[in-house]
Amino acid sequence: MICREVQELIHGYVDGELDLVRNLEMERHLRECAECAGVAERLRALRSGLSGSLPYFHPPAGLEGRIRAGLRAGDRPAARAPYFGTRRHWIAIAAALLLAVGGVLEVAYLNQRRGAEILAQEALASHVRSLMASHLTDVPSSDRHTVKPWFNGKLDFSPAVNDFADRGFPLAGGRLDYLDNRPVAALVYQRQKHVINLFVWPAPGESDSGVQRSSQQGYNLLHWTQGHMVYWAVSDLNAAELGTFAALVRGAP
Repeated sequence: MICREVQELIHGYVDGELDLVRNLEMERHLRECAECAGVAERLRALRSGLSGSLPYFHPPAGLEGRIRAGLRAGDRPAARAPYFGTRRHWIAIAAALLLAVGGVLEVAYLNQRRGAEILAQEALASHVRSLMASHLTDVPSSDRHTVKPWFNGKLDFSPAVNDFADRGFPLAGGRLDYLDNRPVAALVYQRQKHVINLFVWPAPGESDSGVQRSSQQGYNLLHWTQGHMVYWAVSDLNAAELGTFAALVRGAP
């Protein structure tokens, strides 16, 4: 088994989805190839970290007591004035609504958090794969007037392409990639010996957001939304310099 085949199967291997024969072939290759073994180990650590970092929603203090009080009121004898029957009815409805709203908020928060974590994992995997596969660019060029037209007809949007060579972040080219269940533009920049992958795709209906920062397995990741577009910047560059790069992208015309 060669490295290219391993790259195609490594996610299934880490997730335990391969059959016995393929699994044994993967293990044999990883014992012999330190580079592929390092990628597999980083993916395992990333998967483990994500599975143990999801938040837990804590209900407001006193919620249980209020609900129990409402239920006790509902169990009182029916020989009361009609007003108490109406009040009991609305208490039950209010309790149910309170629980429903809390559940909806919890699910929305978890979905948003989980979605960002999944995208971070996908973006990091794509970055590592581009370095490991020696397929960093489909159009290697420092000329943005060459890189930008190359995407025409290959994507349903036109990414903004800028060269920041005068600020120490020269454009190296671009390629097609796949994130968030859709084709995206991957713009490749360099900072000395470091590679930066900038993933870009449309985000219709989403408002602009500030830069969100995270780090995984020695890599720094920044993402933000601007002008109805999503941006993810990934690199092993230090956080401060990657932040400078993000500021250049956000300030570009």
